[in-house]
Amino acid sequence: MMLQITINEREGTPLYFQLLRQIKHMIATGRLNSGDELPSVRALAQQLVVNPNTVVRAYRELESSGLICTRRGSGTFVAEGPVPYSDEERRRILSERLDVLIVESRNLGYSMEQVTRLLKERDAALRVRKSKGPSGELEHGA
Repeated sequence: MMLQITINEREGTPLYFQLLRQIKHMIATGRLNSGDELPSVRALAQQLVVNPNTVVRAYRELESSGLICTRRGSGTFVAEGPVPYSDEERRRILSERLDVLIVESRNLGYSMEQVTRLLKERDAALRVRKSKGPSGELEHGA
């Protein structure tokens, strides 16, 4: 499995922490689900061009927090069951995404009021799309 992870040596954040944060984010957003297999330490280290100890440290912290589990001879997997995320962690993840949105909207010349209105419009459009089935018809119970 190839994970879409980007390591930036100039970021000033330890490489293992960048890796840890990105895998946590993938689990939190559903891009990695319970039971999904993670790449081996060696494969991920080669993909990211980092020392295998960097991957080992990130995996160790993820395992100690209950997010992943290693099965001897089988590999490393996302832990089964619901993954607990603190309000602080969820807020941090969303804040990072909002920061990008705010900076980009300012660069495009949008006011905060315009961004807020657009967010509400998009939320309404996504709710409508979710309530429709594959045929475009409203689903029962939606």
